[in-house]
Amino acid sequence: MTEAATALKTTPLHALHVELGARMVPFAGYDMPVQYPLGILKEHQHTREKAGLFDVSHMGQVRLTGDDPAAALETLVPGDIKGLAQGRMRYTLFLNEQGGILDDLMVTNAGDHLFLVVNAACKEQDVAHLREKLAGKAEVELLDDLALMALQGPMAAEMMARFVPEAATMKFMTCLSATFKGVPVILTRSGYTGEDGYEISCDKADAEMIARALLAESEVEAIGLGARDSLRLEAGLCLYGHDIDTTTTPVEAALEWTLPKRRRAEGGFPGYEIIHRQLTEGAARRRVGIQPEGRQPAREHTEIQDANGNRIGEVTSGGFGPTAGAPVAMGYVDIANSAVDTPLTLLVRGKPLPARVAATPFVPQRYYRG
Repeated sequence: MTEAATALKTTPLHALHVELGARMVPFAGYDMPVQYPLGILKEHQHTREKAGLFDVSHMGQVRLTGDDPAAALETLVPGDIKGLAQGRMRYTLFLNEQGGILDDLMVTNAGDHLFLVVNAACKEQDVAHLREKLAGKAEVELLDDLALMALQGPMAAEMMARFVPEAATMKFMTCLSATFKGVPVILTRSGYTGEDGYEISCDKADAEMIARALLAESEVEAIGLGARDSLRLEAGLCLYGHDIDTTTTPVEAALEWTLPKRRRAEGGFPGYEIIHRQLTEGAARRRVGIQPEGRQPAREHTEIQDANGNRIGEVTSGGFGPTAGAPVAMGYVDIANSAVDTPLTLLVRGKPLPARVAATPFVPQRYYRG
C-alpha cells in the first residue's frame, strides 16, 4: 500500500464494503465505496425503484448543548433554528462575512440539544468554527463514536418498518429515537437522493449488524458514491465544494428558501448586508439546471456561453441522468441568461454543444409528507 492509502480513514462498514466487492476510492480523507459489482447505473436504478443502503459515516455528527444553543447557532446560519420544533430538522448553511457558504448542514432539534450533520470534507473546520464563534454560548461535541447510514428509495419505508414499525408514519424532515433489533438508533426521514428514505445514526459497534440486517432484505442493495452523485444531481441537490462554496451566496445558489422571513428582516447572521442587498436588488449570477441536447454529458468546469458566444458561466456538476434518460447538469450563468428554456452553448472538449436552462429537479422528488 502507498503511504497515501495507509493515511486514509475508514468507516465502521469498511470490511463489509470489501467483502461485498466494492471498488474503494479516496473521498474526503476516507477510503469509500464508489461502486459495487452491480455497477453505478444499476445501483442508481435500484435506488429509484426499490431501496438502496449508503454508508455516510464519513460525515460529521455534532452535538450542540447550552442554555440556548438555537439562538447561538443562529449567529452563524441564516435558518430559523429558534422556531424549529422538537423532533424536526432543517437544512441550513454556515456563512462567512461575505455571504459565502462555508458548508451546508442539517440541524435537528433533539430536545435537550441540537444534532448537526455536516459534510465530511468540512467537519474539522466546521467544529473549529463552531467552537471559536460559540465559545461561552454553547458546547460543541464531535460525535466520533457514531456511524451514519442512509436507506433511500420508494421501498425504504417498508424495509425500515420491518425493523422499526413506528418509522413508517414519520414525515419528511422529522426525527425519531427508536431501537433496531434491540440497539438504539436515531432515525431522520431525510436523504440526498430525491427519494423517500431515512438516515440512521447509531453506535459504531452496531453499524455492521444494522447494515447486514437491511442488506439481507432482497429489496435492498448496497449503493456507492457514484450512484449517490447521479441521484442527487437528478434531484437538483447541491454538492458542497462544487455547486456551492465560499464564493457563492445563498441567493446566487438559488437557495433563497433557506432564508425565512424573520431572518431576512432581523439579520444577525454573517454576510447579512450582502445577502439582503441581493434579495432586494438581485444577484449578478444564478445557479440553474442545464439540459444538454443529445447524449453527451457536460462535466464540471465546462464553459457556458450565450447565444452570441460570450462566456457567461461554467458547469459545476454534470453527468448522465439514468432516470432522466439524458445528460443533466447544474452551473452558474449571468442573471440575464437564467430563465428556464434560455438557449445556451456548452464547450465540451472544445466543441460547442447546444443546451438550455432547465427547471430542477430533473426527476420528481418523492419525499413522504404524510
